[in-house]
Amino acid sequence: MRVISRVYTGVQVRALDRILIEEFDVPGISLMKRAGLFAFDRLCELWQGVRSISVVCGSGNNAGDGYIVAGLAHNRGVRVQLIQIGNAQGLKGNAETAYRWALEQGVVPRFSTTLDGEVVVDAMLGTGSVGSIRDSYVAGIDLINEHGAPVVALDIPTGINADTGALFTETPVKADLTTTFIGAKLGLFTGPGVDFAGRIELSELDAPQAAFEQVQGLSVIPKKDSERAVSKRSTGAHKNNFGHVLIAGGDHGMCGAVLLAAESALRTGAGLVSVITRPEHRSAIVARRPEVMVYDVEEQQDIAPLLNRANVVAVGPGLGQGAWGRGILQQMLNSGKECVLDADALNLMADESWASPAEAILTPHPGEASRLLGIATASIQADRPTAARTISSKYKAVAILKGAGTLVADGGELLGICIAGNSGMATAGSGDVLTGIVAAAKALGIDSSTAAALGVWLHASAGDRALAGVRGRAIIASDIIESLRPYGESTGTEGIGER
Repeated sequence: MRVISRVYTGVQVRALDRILIEEFDVPGISLMKRAGLFAFDRLCELWQGVRSISVVCGSGNNAGDGYIVAGLAHNRGVRVQLIQIGNAQGLKGNAETAYRWALEQGVVPRFSTTLDGEVVVDAMLGTGSVGSIRDSYVAGIDLINEHGAPVVALDIPTGINADTGALFTETPVKADLTTTFIGAKLGLFTGPGVDFAGRIELSELDAPQAAFEQVQGLSVIPKKDSERAVSKRSTGAHKNNFGHVLIAGGDHGMCGAVLLAAESALRTGAGLVSVITRPEHRSAIVARRPEVMVYDVEEQQDIAPLLNRANVVAVGPGLGQGAWGRGILQQMLNSGKECVLDADALNLMADESWASPAEAILTPHPGEASRLLGIATASIQADRPTAARTISSKYKAVAILKGAGTLVADGGELLGICIAGNSGMATAGSGDVLTGIVAAAKALGIDSSTAAALGVWLHASAGDRALAGVRGRAIIASDIIESLRPYGESTGTEGIGER
């Protein structure tokens, strides 16, 4: 099982498959047998003592992997129920070879409207699946999901887009384990598909590393160990070496958002943190976090003196969309300061069609992304990679598209995906924490794209640490701040190979 350091689209994995066959002389049937063996071994390890399996096959190469699993199981003394979706007479190439091999082992295909295996193997549709799914496959999906036994999906659960994680059908196969081959599929880690993949394990099928040098894929954040932390401080350092972050937000009733951003900026290592907020919030912030310098600002007040002292500004947490927040945002954008924009700052930008300054970092969740692009939130989630690229291109900024499988893009190109983090982080204030972390990373003198990636990683790994600390129970945004480890202490999530 390989650590997942890059992810690939379906087209890219098929290109890798072709390179292995044509340039490295690896027979396609050999790759298929390696995939089947890996999947069957993992099935047996996770469900020890399994006595029967049901293998549901389609009519392409994904089915070929399933036939190998069926033949191996039969040879191991495991009872096999092989269900064929579609006509086996239409099988071609390696899939046909694998089918005939399974028959030679004694596997007998059958038609049945029920499954009887203790574990089910989904081998219907793989990375080549596009568009709507035929009724026979929808029936196969229902057959698997209604059976209720543990499910192993081969390469990707049937009904999931390998490139985007979008759903081809309302309810795809719900897998407990997805064994994915050659390269991990992008759609397993972002978009709606993440809810159906279960545990993800990768086998590169003994492919030579030289093959991967020909197909770029997308880096998993962090790209290398050195990007897991900010640099450690020198002995003679002082606070002015680590930047001054100015955070604006906290309209009436929303003091907490700007406070969370300020606390996370301090914990990440910003030397100085100032907050612009409503006058009535000043005492609450100082009482909770006296390290923060708090400035109460009235509507239309000139904040230029405060802007001049900061080298990075962050605006949006609790900002609101009224005249007060609008005026502050305009002044910050007009200042030309490097900035991190979140929450209502993004909503106001979308409404006013304001441009972002150079080197800006935008941190939308899917709803904010939909407003930035003027399309439905469902459309954002259906193709998160394209949405992240488009935001970065349209606003000429680094874009962090938050959510499961947070994506970072710049200049219309994806830079990386974060596959750490957990659903417990879907809690009020979590995005405000990320804003503070990213702003602090930027204030430390890190370029925008690296600061964005580092901030996303620190946020996600802190969230994983916080969840582990409460043994999988609910966490709140403050737990993420308390779990920040910006200087690279062990996170418990190194060596990502599964989710």
